[in-house]
Amino acid sequence: MLCQLSINNFAIVRFLELDFRAGMTSITGETGAGKSIAIDALGLCLGNRGDANSVRPGSTKAEISARFSLDDVPLAKRWLEDNDLELDNECILRRTLNSDGRTRAYINGNPVPVTQLKHIGQLLIGIHGQHAHHAMLKSEHQLTLLDSYANHKLLLDAVSSSYQRSKQIESELKQLQLSQQERIARKQLLQYQVEELDEFGLKPEEFEEIEQEHKRLANGSELIESCQAGLSLLCEDDEANIESLLNKAVSLADTLAGLDPKLANVAVMLNEALIQVQESASELEDYLSHLELDPEHFAQLELRLSKAMQLARKHHVSADKLAIHHQLLSQELADIDGDETKLNEIAAQLEINKQAYLSHAQKLSQSRCRYAKELDKLVTRSIHELNMPKGKFTIAVNFDAQMLSSNGCDHVEFLVSTNPGQELQPLAKVASGGELSRIGLGIQVITAKKVATPTLIFDEVDVGISGPTAAVVGRMLRSLGDSTQVLCVTHLPQVAGNGHQHMFVDKFNKAGSTETTMRPLDKEQRIQELARLLGGDVITENTLANARELMQSA
Repeated sequence: MLCQLSINNFAIVRFLELDFRAGMTSITGETGAGKSIAIDALGLCLGNRGDANSVRPGSTKAEISARFSLDDVPLAKRWLEDNDLELDNECILRRTLNSDGRTRAYINGNPVPVTQLKHIGQLLIGIHGQHAHHAMLKSEHQLTLLDSYANHKLLLDAVSSSYQRSKQIESELKQLQLSQQERIARKQLLQYQVEELDEFGLKPEEFEEIEQEHKRLANGSELIESCQAGLSLLCEDDEANIESLLNKAVSLADTLAGLDPKLANVAVMLNEALIQVQESASELEDYLSHLELDPEHFAQLELRLSKAMQLARKHHVSADKLAIHHQLLSQELADIDGDETKLNEIAAQLEINKQAYLSHAQKLSQSRCRYAKELDKLVTRSIHELNMPKGKFTIAVNFDAQMLSSNGCDHVEFLVSTNPGQELQPLAKVASGGELSRIGLGIQVITAKKVATPTLIFDEVDVGISGPTAAVVGRMLRSLGDSTQVLCVTHLPQVAGNGHQHMFVDKFNKAGSTETTMRPLDKEQRIQELARLLGGDVITENTLANARELMQSA
């Protein structure tokens, strides 16, 4: 619950430090005194948007700090732990607002983004403003109120998750469908190109082999002549050849080595040279014996080489890269076929996910219908207590499988009948301002009891209510305060008298400057304030007696 609120230089507050207790705290004050300033300051501390005009005139910075006890608030504790922001068993939120509009946010002394203030704030405080009744006229807000009462978060999460998944699949499917015409045109071109290259059938590295073979055959005559000349020089010339000369040199070297062992190495080297010459001659003879100059084979090679170069020019690649290009085109064609298969798979997947979504949405709708009936009875009973004895309240939940959203397929509408014989009609068409306030307040109190928020603030939600009805409202809020900390800004003595404690807001001028203060009232001071609310500025014994009676009845 909220334990302490400190406000510095905010609006017309110079400095204010307030301690809060459990139960219901009534907050009253004269019109214009600034009863809602503390609520506005707390809202800033909870992540609401900051306005530079909120900084007190003459000051450079406003600062608001709120301290909460985390007893019985496990969700807030877990959130702080998950974000490495825990501090014993409490949470301190702080927000600064500079006169130039810049703000800073802190949780337990750690600088954080404002969004984190909002996250933790939703777990600590629920604020019901005086305009909440008008928001209740909107269907989406009515749906939110019903879901808050039902508290079926797991069902909502399942529907939302399934919906987001469907949207993701739909987007993927749409992208594939948008590019389908382009893929069809590209596929037709690829099929023609791949068929042409398939027919030619050039293998990897084949072009280099063809090129080498073509070069060999094109120079066949020169190869034969050169090989024969080489053989003649090595071993076949009758007058002089390298082999015979080396044989003589080897014989001479052997004689010299016999005369002087130091020349033995010369004999070895000459022997090795003779062996190399003989092997070279043998390879040349073998090469010549297998060398065939086949004109027909040469023509075929030349034709294939020419075709490869022609296709390479056509596909804007070098001839030695044509086989790789062929592989890439084949792969792209296979990928396009795969995309078409994928498109069918995604379409089937989307249908499966939509069915899963509808299944989750139907379960959510069934839960809403169940809790709507429960809430119907409670709100109807509440408005009977709030001086609408013949009123009837019903929540219509209509499931529409075509109306897909992250909140399900339900259209929720609050229907009301305020007079006997009157048909149930939409809330906006039937209820007057006062009736709307009473119905709205009843719903807020009932739903607040179901939501595990440790602190609830009601900011002048009793506008349009008076007399005996106000006393009922006060009792309702006090009853709520038995289990939840309630802060209630009110102008009604019947409501204020039901508070477990009471704070008074006062505005005064000091040295040409306006300031607002807020202070707790003791029992006698409360009676004086209730008397003022009952009778205005002139307080009589009768108004004091009425004030005491209000206190005693509470």
